[in-house]
Amino acid sequence: MSFYTATSLKSELNDRGWRLTPQRETILNVFQHLARGKHLSAEDLYNLLEGEGEQISLSTIYRTLKLMARLGILRELELAEGHKHYELNQPYPHHHHHLICVRCNKTIEFKNDSILKIGTRTAKKEGYHLLDCQLTIHAVCPACQRALLPL
Repeated sequence: MSFYTATSLKSELNDRGWRLTPQRETILNVFQHLARGKHLSAEDLYNLLEGEGEQISLSTIYRTLKLMARLGILRELELAEGHKHYELNQPYPHHHHHLICVRCNKTIEFKNDSILKIGTRTAKKEGYHLLDCQLTIHAVCPACQRALLPL
């Protein structure tokens, strides 16, 4: 079950003077039904929606992804591919981090409660409301390390 619903998104948007458009609801729905561990770029989302017959412009998708990331509904991820990806920002215990190979872009998700605890404690100490806490580790995977070794 997803933490965010159309009702909670509508409430969040209304509190800020915005409204829940059909496009925003459609995009939220895609992320709610996305397989665990799957991340989408704006272009991926556009192609997915276009394949389903949805008529949402790429610029609307970019604006909506940025808005939902600012609200803490989506996590904005800097993966090794040179453009941002997004996933639903799930609360604990689904909170996770990313280990990314900078050569082949393989991404592994992992959990570490210590990182979240440090983030929560630091935000609280400074009077902030924590929306997200993520660690992204950029490295070279074992297969790519082997490929780099001289013969």
